[in-house]
Amino acid sequence: MANKIPLLIAGPFLRHTSLDEVCVTLVTSSFCEPEITLVQNDRNTSFTSKHVQHDCLPMGKKAFLHILHVQKPNLFSADSAFTYDIKVNDETLFTQSNHPQCYVPTQLTKVMHGSCRKIHSEGSDALPSVADLLDGDERPDILFLTGDQVYVDDVAGPTLHAINQVISLLGLHQETFTDGLIQCSNELAEHTYGYYLRESLLPNIEANEALDRVFFGAKRKPLFTSVNAQNHLMSFAEICALYLLSFSPVLWAFIEFDEQVVPEEFRDKYRNEQRIVAAFVEGLDQVQTVLAAIPTYMIFDDHDVTDDWNLNRAWEEAVCGHAFSKRIIGNALLGYALFQGIGNQPERLKPLRQLLKKHLLKTKIKAHDELLEGILEWEKWHYSLNTEPPVRVLDTRTRRWRSESNPKKPSGLMDWEALVDFQQSIVGQDNVIVVSAAPIYGMKFIEMIQRVFTWFGQALTVDAENWMAHKGTANVMLNIFRHVKTPPRFMILSGDVHYSFVYDVKMRFRRNSPQVLQFTCSGIKNQFPERLLSVFDRLNRVFYSSRSPLNFLTKRRFMKITERKPVGYGGAEHINPCALGVLHLPDTPNFDLSEVKCTLLSADKHKIAFEDE
Repeated sequence: MANKIPLLIAGPFLRHTSLDEVCVTLVTSSFCEPEITLVQNDRNTSFTSKHVQHDCLPMGKKAFLHILHVQKPNLFSADSAFTYDIKVNDETLFTQSNHPQCYVPTQLTKVMHGSCRKIHSEGSDALPSVADLLDGDERPDILFLTGDQVYVDDVAGPTLHAINQVISLLGLHQETFTDGLIQCSNELAEHTYGYYLRESLLPNIEANEALDRVFFGAKRKPLFTSVNAQNHLMSFAEICALYLLSFSPVLWAFIEFDEQVVPEEFRDKYRNEQRIVAAFVEGLDQVQTVLAAIPTYMIFDDHDVTDDWNLNRAWEEAVCGHAFSKRIIGNALLGYALFQGIGNQPERLKPLRQLLKKHLLKTKIKAHDELLEGILEWEKWHYSLNTEPPVRVLDTRTRRWRSESNPKKPSGLMDWEALVDFQQSIVGQDNVIVVSAAPIYGMKFIEMIQRVFTWFGQALTVDAENWMAHKGTANVMLNIFRHVKTPPRFMILSGDVHYSFVYDVKMRFRRNSPQVLQFTCSGIKNQFPERLLSVFDRLNRVFYSSRSPLNFLTKRRFMKITERKPVGYGGAEHINPCALGVLHLPDTPNFDLSEVKCTLLSADKHKIAFEDE
């Protein structure tokens, strides 16, 4: 085991980057005042406080998140490389002199995206494979992580053991709970139910018969619906530790695994998970290199908080009506704000940064519930990038279109106001890239299964979260694509489903139809069961081919959807390798979407192209 905690324990992470600003985040083990220097065209540029806003957010005695936000007109010249150094008291904390150079994403030609990175999934992590691209022509301009960057609700035993050690090592902030079986977060590590039995600690609705009927008939079920909630994280400290262990190799050097910490009946499971976790850790050096060099943008999906997060009105009302469950959800969203959301567009999120600075103190979290109220009420998680093509990143989780007629019905992924705002933001554009955590156009056969379960009041059973599940949201979104002022070319990047596919979409019965390309890539380290996916893929081709009359029974009856097929997969349309997707765009303004290429970069570094028949 290492003896001394280094000053830099995570990062730096290159986040929002434009010609006028750059944001870099990092985590240190002690309070300090990092200084950033940018090097462009062999010319060093240092900054005064006038140009750099430094926010330091304490997460514990030995954990400080730093946000270095540099703003200056014409900070960068277009199409030139830069590097950056970070120093503390004239000592170099990070230098990029031996690392790949960075580029400002202005004209996008290679857009990389992916979602669903679960530490203990059997597949290999695809994110380290990007490191091999950083010095060549295939280097991506930008990286979008489109949901489930962490699995708060699905944690392996060895990972939870590591989390508990990190909490102790860094003295991460503890908290007290209301309405829970435990009173303080420091009880979790040693509790009888602390490993593999946490469903017994999660809020339960057994005593509330009305909610029992809403959710599960007469069946006793926990309020948190993840099927893998045995190690569901609950406290702020646990969330912070998970992020630090997910994106940095540093703290793993301090971890000692010991199966004796878990009940005897789970020790075989612990040993198997430990093997998978150890393989994940081996790739974190490359992950750190990738995230330090490529401007990276993120948006949440459900597992960043919990499975079925805001699935329907009944779920939301149940969670908000229970202090402990609301604290669990709030802590997870707070973790997202710190490690993901705050770096996307720091200037736009200034009020949120001020809220965090007010409540995150060196010794504690001040007025924890008040902080979480502000986080839960925040409605500006979505954002736009003024690149070419421009990018619109959608919040499909917190601005839901809730059913007024039946609380069990799935909520729409965006409400009417959010959809109108989105439509107004794209009027007048020629091309637009839309990032949606869930595919707007999903596999129709699976959506049909979800619709049947929803009709029987069992939306939670099949995670009926798709754009077509709510009539209002579906109609408004599809009408946006049909509108006369809509951009002529849409490119949709999505994930969530644990398999990958590419659809081309055109309007039926219209001479001048807009072109829509949807590229779904999922997951980075998670896979849909291969045999089941093969069955669903075949059935989807049988029942919902582009010429099938059954299409006229769906909400997409006025659209023709054709599939690009992955090369080497024998005619299948939906495949499940652990991978990231790369959208290859022409550098001319009025390109045809047939010129846009879609490829997967798999964890084993193979490239898989999707091609028209």
